[in-house]
Amino acid sequence: MEKYRVNWCYFPFRKLTRNFRRCSPSKRTLIIAILCLVNLLFLVVKVGHLEQPRSRRSNEEQKRHTRGEHHLDGELPATSDLQTQASLEVPTLFNVVYVTLKFKRLKPANIRGTIRPKLRKKVRRKTDDPTITQRNRFSVEREAGQVNRSTGLKTSRNGGSLVDFFSKSYNDGTDPHFSSIRIYSEMAPPWFSAQDVKSMRFLGDAKVLRIKEIPRLDAPSHVIFEGADMDRLFSQKHLNRNNICGGQCGIIHCSVGNTEVFAFHLDRVLGLNRTIPAVSRKFGFLNEGQACQVVLWDVSLYPKDLAAGPATVRMTWKEYQNSLTQRCWQKNVNPKSNSGCSSIYHSEWSKLALFDFLLQIHSRLDPSCCGFRSWQEDVCVQPGRHDVCKDQENIQLENIVHREHDLRHLVFTNNKGFFDRNEDNLDFRLLEGIKELPEQAVSVLRNRKLREKLLQSLFLDQMYWESQGGRQGIDKLIDVIERRANILLTYINAHGIKVIPMND
Repeated sequence: MEKYRVNWCYFPFRKLTRNFRRCSPSKRTLIIAILCLVNLLFLVVKVGHLEQPRSRRSNEEQKRHTRGEHHLDGELPATSDLQTQASLEVPTLFNVVYVTLKFKRLKPANIRGTIRPKLRKKVRRKTDDPTITQRNRFSVEREAGQVNRSTGLKTSRNGGSLVDFFSKSYNDGTDPHFSSIRIYSEMAPPWFSAQDVKSMRFLGDAKVLRIKEIPRLDAPSHVIFEGADMDRLFSQKHLNRNNICGGQCGIIHCSVGNTEVFAFHLDRVLGLNRTIPAVSRKFGFLNEGQACQVVLWDVSLYPKDLAAGPATVRMTWKEYQNSLTQRCWQKNVNPKSNSGCSSIYHSEWSKLALFDFLLQIHSRLDPSCCGFRSWQEDVCVQPGRHDVCKDQENIQLENIVHREHDLRHLVFTNNKGFFDRNEDNLDFRLLEGIKELPEQAVSVLRNRKLREKLLQSLFLDQMYWESQGGRQGIDKLIDVIERRANILLTYINAHGIKVIPMND
């Protein structure tokens, strides 16, 4: 019986195969194609029916996740359903959905990898005296004394001009919660000392307590502000001898360009350390609120008083060239009595020449503008000033300053540089007679590290950075210095100038 059933089931299949073999090749191909098409349609219909409920289920789950709830209607499922669902669906890391309620704003790139501190809301202060808020000049009441027309300062009985402002009624435009010296990292750049950082903080952020105008002999008067006594930088001996400033003071120079600030940073980057700290700062009562350069007042530069001017070395161009030939005080060797040497170390002139050439400061070694083509606005164009170049050996050098307690080293003051002088009109007279240059400064120029260090250094002074037009304006100034540095390196190679360590 079993054998009969197998033959009965196998007979139709055997008959079909026999008929299929008897067909022509074209009919066999057609039959195979029809069977394949029917099979494909069957698979498509079956898969579609399976994916439809799965897609509905995934859409519902996605809606529940994004809304933060499991059921839209607010009804909770039965405990048995929860158990079966927990047993069937095991949560994995790929099923976790992070929902953000607010898009994060892209932050700009930070300079030097620092984070700017959060600014607090400024506290508005009331001014008791409405005359203090005037911008064009210092204003004081006429009843207290005579007013100076040039600066608006009140003349005191003891000489000089003086204005006292109390902390409650005086507002110089600074924010006590915000520092203009941007040092966000733990340490300042290595070319700044701890004393430099303190001085910059004081000049940029200190509360102004008193303003003074001090007249000088044969020179424009100085405007000095006295700040809050934070950390005194000068000894009590100096304060008792000269009581012009009772604590820390700064000299205000409202000139175009603020080259004193750039000169200070360039000096520190090159490792010369001969300039006085200077920063940019705005005063609401002066220069129409524009940034002014403020230089730290150093009492040691004025052995007598501020009106008499700083201690300077009196020498002519011939005497200067003779001191370069004699190599005065080199290796601490005392010069002969008839050598004509001054009290300045021989290496100091090399540092001064390199510094003045990069900034094209001619007021020290070339006060008569004999080494370049001067412009009409230059001081040396005054009648009779440029004619001195006919007798160059007797030209008197100017602004050669040293401290009273340190007669061997120079102090670079009044650093008025020129960035608009073309490369074909540079003053090479500043390098005349120089046979050695400091190794540390020249290495910065040769290693192409000048731009990187100057950007990092100048960024600290936010007021100067913004007054020069930001990064774009600062780059233009550095471009000028880099071109002059390349010319100086070519000059060194062409004239065989030695590059030696100068640590004294």
